[in-house]
Amino acid sequence: MRAVGSSDVTVVEHEVGHPTPLLPARSAVAEELDCATLTIMTGSDAGRVVSLERREVVVGRGPQANVRVDDPHVSRRHARLTRCEDGSFYVEDLGSRNGTFLGEKRVTVTKLTSGDYLQLGPGLRVRFEVTDGLHAALRQHMYESSVRDSLTHLSNRRYLTERLTVEVAHARRTDGEVSLLMIDIDHFKEFNDRHGHIAGDRLLCLAAHRMLKAIRVEDVLARFGGDEFVLLARATPGDHAARLAERLRRAVEELRFSSAAHAPVVTVSIGLASLTELDPHDAPAALLALADERLYGAKLRGRNQVCANT
Repeated sequence: MRAVGSSDVTVVEHEVGHPTPLLPARSAVAEELDCATLTIMTGSDAGRVVSLERREVVVGRGPQANVRVDDPHVSRRHARLTRCEDGSFYVEDLGSRNGTFLGEKRVTVTKLTSGDYLQLGPGLRVRFEVTDGLHAALRQHMYESSVRDSLTHLSNRRYLTERLTVEVAHARRTDGEVSLLMIDIDHFKEFNDRHGHIAGDRLLCLAAHRMLKAIRVEDVLARFGGDEFVLLARATPGDHAARLAERLRRAVEELRFSSAAHAPVVTVSIGLASLTELDPHDAPAALLALADERLYGAKLRGRNQVCANT
């Protein structure tokens, strides 16, 4: 065989005559360039990087938005970013109540330049950038690592705490509802001792997956630590949260960890607390404390149940 060089690629020609590329051609490298992104600069999602892969992307807090943000002052469909045929980007305000700003100027439709800062409403700032695709992917990975539990890929404790503060503040401003579920896998230590830590990790992941399938997209399910999970249910009064908790309890109870004849039965105990039960001046952490107290009550009463009162 012999090596052949060219300006685009180096190949090795085998006797069968099929060239084998050793380096990617320029066209493949070019695909990693010209990646447009939005970086959330403020709020509980600060640091989140969103790739603008579609020709049109709507930013807002409603379910029809492609990029959903948790800010009560952002409209459900607040602004649209559009890529034109020549590769340029424009931002268009969609009749939002609190406006879209480029710098300090309120805009209706305007062209974007890489590095521009947009403000949606009075508090949400985002940065538009056209950058290398590999760099954008690295930044997104770094953000995900900071807010996700490495084992279950649920939200982590830090992210939950920040979101709890935001949701409680919003609910108190708008006379809204927030409920919180503290969830603990029953007899998890015994399971670990009997089946090993690898099986225990697998159990945590399976239970997390079952619970994720039973909740709404706007709720936050986080691994709080060890075998404890917390569900933050926004705009959910206590009676609705009780039904949600029972749905989660059944979802885990129906989990079959293996097909063996004596497969272990997995259950959870759940403590439930709602914001309306607290004093208006209580800190958000008081909601966690009340849910944790009721989780302890559920265990005292025999486990595999929901406790919604002290």
